[in-house]
Amino acid sequence: MKTINLNKILLLVLSIVVFTACVQDDDFETPNVTIVEPTLDGPIVTIGSVAGEVQQAIADGDNTLTFEFDGPSNYMEGYVISTDEGGNFFEEIILQDKLENPTVGIKVLLDVNPLFTRYEVGRKLYIKLNGLIAGISNGVLTIGGGSGNDIEKIPSFIEDSTIFRSAESGTLVPLPLAINEFTDSKTNLFIQLQNVQFNRDDVLGDSPLTFAAEGSDNFDGERTLESCDSGNTTIFSTSTFADFKALQLPSMSGSMNVILTKNFFGDTFNVNVNSPEDILFTNTERCDPIELECGLAATTGANNLFEDDFEGQSTNSLISGNGWTNFIESGSEGWEAYTQTGTNSSQGVSARVGSFNSGDVSTVAWLITPQIDLNGNTGVTLNFETSNSFSDGSTMQVLFSYDW
Repeated sequence: MKTINLNKILLLVLSIVVFTACVQDDDFETPNVTIVEPTLDGPIVTIGSVAGEVQQAIADGDNTLTFEFDGPSNYMEGYVISTDEGGNFFEEIILQDKLENPTVGIKVLLDVNPLFTRYEVGRKLYIKLNGLIAGISNGVLTIGGGSGNDIEKIPSFIEDSTIFRSAESGTLVPLPLAINEFTDSKTNLFIQLQNVQFNRDDVLGDSPLTFAAEGSDNFDGERTLESCDSGNTTIFSTSTFADFKALQLPSMSGSMNVILTKNFFGDTFNVNVNSPEDILFTNTERCDPIELECGLAATTGANNLFEDDFEGQSTNSLISGNGWTNFIESGSEGWEAYTQTGTNSSQGVSARVGSFNSGDVSTVAWLITPQIDLNGNTGVTLNFETSNSFSDGSTMQVLFSYDW
């Protein structure tokens, strides 16, 4: 019997395949990455026109706007301002109407990832509207698939027949916007916050926070960002799936380029960055207020310079009288007299401020005592009781002023 060495035969065949597959010269082909402007079979509309139709639908009693399959489709155009390359966005593309000085933006839900390899920042896109649903979801203008009033992600199998890349691409110019200028109409825009910093409690001290890697961070890490110009604050949110979640927050101040959005519940403004490179903190000087470290008093003197237990106030009405100044800096809500009923009632009447159901973008209110002369007194103490419930990240500050 003749034995055939199959190993040698296979090796010979493999060698021939490898040899014949080699390039005989240096003439390598460069892949064609040129994007050809798509041919669209319908008119092009703006994000603004879609937003207008959504608002009209809501005014007519509908939660969403459905684009039917009746004839040629309209195509919505916009420029990409978000990227999922850093993991801070997932299965969504945020578009705005212009590269510079934008006026309106929209979130596009898409059941595909990653997206940055095809839809890079600054690229112009066309979205075929047939069969899509638009409306306000999580507080911001959103478009996607689905049916009825549920805006869902556009299925992956119709991505290529729904989203078209234009040959046009450019550089985004962030829109300068202050925290106290946030409005619903500015969401889904690429903006620049100037002269801001993270709150000192987040970045100073022995345990500075990361972007989103703390034990208490679920889904998102929420940090307090504050304006050095106005003192207004907003929530800086980072996904716990972001590649940079474990980086430490910068302790300096400066500007940052962000996308304005809202939280999951749609009731609080949030800002997100595409990557840490969008945080341009170069100023070593911070704008923290001077903190008075007076310590705790051992005793309280018998001579009261000012006192109020609010028992003489009318509940559910603004605090007034006894020298108080009830100053509303932002929003429509001031400090009001309040008493709680039930088994866990508060101790009598208290002063309370809140923005629930007010419709305010932000509420900043000050309850200011009458002027108190401290020059002729020593060992002055300050006593007050405070309660914090359902605050949603709100903070209370006690400030001293010589020249309010």
